[in-house]
Amino acid sequence: MNYFIASTILFILGLIVIYWVHNQYHLDIVVTPAPPPADAPLISVCIPARNEENNIRRCVEAALGQDYPNLEVIVLDDRSTDATLTLLKDIASRDSRLLPISGSDLPPGWAGKPHALYQAAAVARGAWLCFVDADTFLAPNALSSVLAKARETEAGLFTVMTRQILGTFWEKVVMPLVMTALSVGFSPRKVNDPNRRDAVANGQFIFIKRVVYDAIGGHESVKDQIVEDKAISEQVKWNGYRLVMADGSQVVSTRMYTSLATMWEGWTKNIYLGLSDHPSMVLLGAFGATLALIAALFLPIWTPLGIVWYLNGGGWMALGVIVKSLIVWGALLYARGRVARGMGISAWYGWTTPLGAGIFAAMMLVSAWKVISGQGVTWRGRKYHQNL
Repeated sequence: MNYFIASTILFILGLIVIYWVHNQYHLDIVVTPAPPPADAPLISVCIPARNEENNIRRCVEAALGQDYPNLEVIVLDDRSTDATLTLLKDIASRDSRLLPISGSDLPPGWAGKPHALYQAAAVARGAWLCFVDADTFLAPNALSSVLAKARETEAGLFTVMTRQILGTFWEKVVMPLVMTALSVGFSPRKVNDPNRRDAVANGQFIFIKRVVYDAIGGHESVKDQIVEDKAISEQVKWNGYRLVMADGSQVVSTRMYTSLATMWEGWTKNIYLGLSDHPSMVLLGAFGATLALIAALFLPIWTPLGIVWYLNGGGWMALGVIVKSLIVWGALLYARGRVARGMGISAWYGWTTPLGAGIFAAMMLVSAWKVISGQGVTWRGRKYHQNL
């Protein structure tokens, strides 16, 4: 009877959680392909690059390959120790619109990425600044399409969620769960509501008016912020300018990680920074880790336990446990299948949810421990340490 009651409680909670988690992400504003405008103000694409030899050529050539007629591309080589700068000079020798810059040493009080973007923006001449990460790739009509939507929405800062390129098995297992978790923490509808203080931006692609950027003090105003994209979005919105988050998956794509090892390093860093930047999020992180652990450990054995119980005389209660477990599994597979298809992968990856949830839970717990213990994290040769 106790197992039957526990199973019933998990059944009800499971359906509620599955529905709630998968109905938090509403990107009502969508960037659709648009032609170049009749008037074309100069757009400065600013790309920070630190040891990006695997991505930088594709990123820069995509930026230079725009149908938009008036642009410059500025790449700040942030003290790379690989072939990043050599590749940039090679591209620049064939296209004068590219300006590679060797970054200076990191001054006291500055975080790495804000300083890189600050240096790039200092030489940019555009009426709009487009900050793009080196692992992010623009479709040929991206700038034309984003400018059209930014003008339509009267945005001071326009940011998009990009299409995630998922190549390996582990990317397809873990990344959909991570993106779902992010959707719970950040509501686009709240971000886009000018009457709310909720503010966040996706640092992979930020499109901001130069006058707005200068008015808020640019990246110098957030120079010590490791989560600089969220910090600058707050500066924009809290100073009365329009902040817009949109679905940019039709025109911008990103390949964040290419293996389980790089995902582990990258996401434990990102989760750590998010938790340490907002200590109250540690509790939410613990809640998320708990849900992920339940999905990872209990879901796979729920139905088999019911079957074993039935075979050992469990009767109608055992059958009830089996039916409830199958209903939850069906609801979960349907929800995860929709997410998978939305990210361009097979719905069959929904079956890997327990595996992905276990990895996600481990990343959450490791990140939370690093926050609580004060250990910090290392990323691209730099130590990040923040105190609660």
